[in-house]
Order: sequence, then structure tokens, then C-alpha cells
Amino acid sequence: MRPLVCLAFVVAVMSVACKQTAPVPAASGDVFAAAAAPSSDSELLARGEYLVRITGCNDCHTVGYAERQGEVDKAEWLMGSPMGYAGPWGTTYAANLRSRLAQMDEAQWLDYSAKLRTRPIMPDFAVRAMTEEDRRALYRFIRSLGPGGGEAPVYLPPGKKPPPPYLELVLPQAPPTAAPAAS
Repeated sequence: MRPLVCLAFVVAVMSVACKQTAPVPAASGDVFAAAAAPSSDSELLARGEYLVRITGCNDCHTVGYAERQGEVDKAEWLMGSPMGYAGPWGTTYAANLRSRLAQMDEAQWLDYSAKLRTRPIMPDFAVRAMTEEDRRALYRFIRSLGPGGGEAPVYLPPGKKPPPPYLELVLPQAPPTAAPAAS
């Protein structure tokens, strides 16, 4: 039953990710942002770990996380995955976030993540919708893990067959456009 739930989640994410949407502004100055703002470095790290756990970062960016029901040592977290996600956009792979963030300082990450636009199946809209403090917490936590792992495979354009393992999403065709009525 679990594979069906995972597949349903992926299809739901894909249906949203394949549509063009206006960016959602991050919350600022509201009660939720104020309540979530950590006041110390240790609280910021704890908030970052919490966000990684509940937002599903490990589901794609950590090999075997879903299969092991989340029972993966933090030393293995967020090092990317060889699992490809193939669809009309080509084939994407979950990046090694530890390596990626090691190449950025905090200001660069905050700017990058506020404007994040990726290929499916990454829900970049969710990252853009986070408060700056939540994105800062992610950065600090991921950087605290240290560098690790190699790079994930590179993106393959449409029409290129990915090597296994990969999950192929076959989306419905758009309905044909009706021909204009003859006058």
C-alpha cells in the first residue's frame, strides 16, 4: 500500500509543479513568522533539522530514506540520489544539498532559495514560500552536516533514456484544441 501512497504524492506534486504559477511571497511580519523565529544558534539548527524532516527533503535527497522509514543516520542525509525522475521535462535527480550549500555563503543561499526555480519533481514553490528565518535554519542545519557524498547524476533532456533506477511519470496528454467553427 505504501508505494501507492508515495506514487499518489508524486503525482500530486507533479500536477502542481508542471503548471506555471505566480511565486508565493514568503511570510513576513506575521504571527507565524514571529512565532517560528529561533532566538539562538542551537534553536536555529534544531529548526533546520525539523524542517528537513517534515518537509520531505530526505525523501528524495537521501538514498533509502523512505524505504527505511526514516531510520537513516544523519551522516547519510542529503547527499543526493541516483534515483531519476523521468517525465516530459527530461530526467532530474535530487542534488547533493550538502555539496551545493558548501559552495554558498548564507547570503547567497538566502538569495538563491528566495528565487529557486527547478525542474520537476522538486517542489521549489514550497522553499520560496518559506520565511527567511526558515531558509536560514535549513542552511545552517545542512551546513552543520558537513560535506559528504558525491554528485548526483546530471539532468537528462527529454528523449534521453535514463539508466536505472528511475521513476517514470507518464502524464495525460493535453486535450486537443477544437478547430474554429467555419462561418
